[in-house]
Amino acid sequence: MRIHAALGFGRPRAALASRRTRATLAALLALVLAAVALGGYEYQRNRTGSIYHPHARFLPQPTPTLPAGGRERFAWPLYGYDKAHTRFFPAPASVRPPFRRLWARGEGSLLEFPPVLYGKRLFQLDDSATLIATDKRTGRTLWTRRLGQASASAPAVTSNTVYATILSSGHPHSPGRVVALNSATGAMRWFRSLPAPSESSPLLGDGRVFFGTQSGLVYALNDRTGQVVWTYRAPGSVKASPTLADGMLYFGDYSGHVQAISEQSGSRVWISGSGGALFGNGTFYSTAAVAYGRVFLGNTDGRVYAYDAFTGGLDWAVQTGNYVYASPAITNAPGLGPTVYVGSYSGTFFAINARSGHVSWKFNARGRISGSATIVGQLVYFADLAQHRTYGLGVSTGRKLFEMQTGAFDPVISDGTNVYLTGTTGLYALAPR
Repeated sequence: MRIHAALGFGRPRAALASRRTRATLAALLALVLAAVALGGYEYQRNRTGSIYHPHARFLPQPTPTLPAGGRERFAWPLYGYDKAHTRFFPAPASVRPPFRRLWARGEGSLLEFPPVLYGKRLFQLDDSATLIATDKRTGRTLWTRRLGQASASAPAVTSNTVYATILSSGHPHSPGRVVALNSATGAMRWFRSLPAPSESSPLLGDGRVFFGTQSGLVYALNDRTGQVVWTYRAPGSVKASPTLADGMLYFGDYSGHVQAISEQSGSRVWISGSGGALFGNGTFYSTAAVAYGRVFLGNTDGRVYAYDAFTGGLDWAVQTGNYVYASPAITNAPGLGPTVYVGSYSGTFFAINARSGHVSWKFNARGRISGSATIVGQLVYFADLAQHRTYGLGVSTGRKLFEMQTGAFDPVISDGTNVYLTGTTGLYALAPR
C-alpha cells in the first residue's frame, strides 16, 4: 500500500471516485431542481392560472324584461341595478348611441360610483362623503348633505329614503357610519356609528339594509330604525356590496374567501377559498353577480371566478393577466348566450362564456380598468382609469359603438329613456339622437 501510494497509483482511483460522487450529486441536484420547478409550475398554475370544470351545474334562466310602472316611478335603486347585481338593464332598443347631451353637472370631488335613481331624482355620493340629490330632467341640484370626510360607495334608495355608508366619519373611535335620509329633503331619519370604516354599497331587501365593513363585520339593520338585526364575522375585510339571491347573501372578502350566508339569520351556509396568488390568497374587492345558479366575481390574483351558488364549489376561474377589482356584468347576449363581462388592470375587457369560462371576445382599452361594467340594452359600458375614457361596446361583438373623453370607474345608469354617465368629476345626462 505504501509502495502504491508512493508511486501515485492510488490517486487516480480516488479522483475517479470523487468525480463519480460529484456527478451523482449533480444529477440528484438536477432532479431535485426539476421536481421543484415542476412542482412550482403546477402550484402556480393551479393557484393563478385558468381552471375549467366543464361538467359543473348550470341553470338556464330567462332574460329580464323592463319593469312595469312607467317613467314617473321608475327606479334604479341599488348599485348594480338589481339585488343579484347582474348589472344588466333591459333598456329599449332606442337607448343607444349616438347621444346628445341634455345637461352636465360638475363636481369638485372624484366620483368613483354611479348614482341611484327613483322617479325624478338622482342620488350620488362623491368621494368627499357629500350626498347630492339632482333633478334628472334639468340637472339642477335639489339638495346636498355632507355625511363625513370620505366615502367610496353608491347609495341605495326607496320611494322616500336614501341610504349611504361612510368610509371616514371624522370620529377617531367610530370611523364608519351608515345613514338614512329623507329622499325629498335630505333630512336625517337615522344614523348608526360603526367601529370600522365601510365602503360597501348598501343593499336593501325585505325591510333590511345589508352592508359590510373593513373589520369583516357584515350588518343587517332594520331599514326604518337602524337597529341591528344580526351581524356576521367574515375572515377578512368586506368591501363589496352583499348580493342577494334566493334568500342568500353572497360576498367575497380580503382574506380571499367567498361566502354565502342566510339573509334571515346571518348564519353561514358555505365558504370557499380563491386559491389566490403565489404564497398567499388574492383578495376580493369585486361585488358578486349571481345568475344561472352561479356566483361570479373578480380577484386581485388576476382571475375571474365562478362558484356554484348552492355549494360553493368552483366551476371555473379565468386568468386575465392582472388585478380584477371590477364587478362583473351578466346578460344573455344574442349569438353568444349567457355571458360575463369584466375588465382587468391588464387593460383588457373580457366577454366570458358564463357556462364554460372560455373567452368569447376581448377588447384592448390600452389602460387599466378598475371600475365595473354596466349593460344597458345591447351595449356594455365601462371606463378606463388610465386615460379617463368611457367606452360602449356591442355585447355580442365587442365592437366599439360609443366613446366619451371622461370617466374613470363605473360610468353608466339609465331610466329606459336617457343614459346618465358618471365622468371623473361630473355627471352627464345623454339622450339618444
